[in-house]
Amino acid sequence: AGENKYRITVAVSGFSEDELNVEMREGQLVIAAKKAEISNDQVTYLHRGIAQRAFEKRFQLADHVRPIGAETRDGLLHIDLLREVPEALKPRKIEIANSATINGQASKEKLSTKAI
Repeated sequence: AGENKYRITVAVSGFSEDELNVEMREGQLVIAAKKAEISNDQVTYLHRGIAQRAFEKRFQLADHVRPIGAETRDGLLHIDLLREVPEALKPRKIEIANSATINGQASKEKLSTKAI
């Protein structure tokens, strides 16, 4: 089960959960962040330690991979993904019969090989 779980982590310091948007669009995971417009002409910053630019990141997900959850913690956005391969597409083992017995009966046929 561990080989089918993945995580995408994006630094989102300075953004609240309300300013983040995570959605699936046409097989792509889209992460967008946009700061709410605050007009404060009376404040002049000498230094802002955390960039507050809007951004959008896109991740093309493989077939049968879907997001199962997202959380923010310590300025990081974690998105958990799960790969669910349908039974029809999973590899399956095919038993190799013993050359002496096929379907419980002795086999007297010999196979010939020809170069093509």
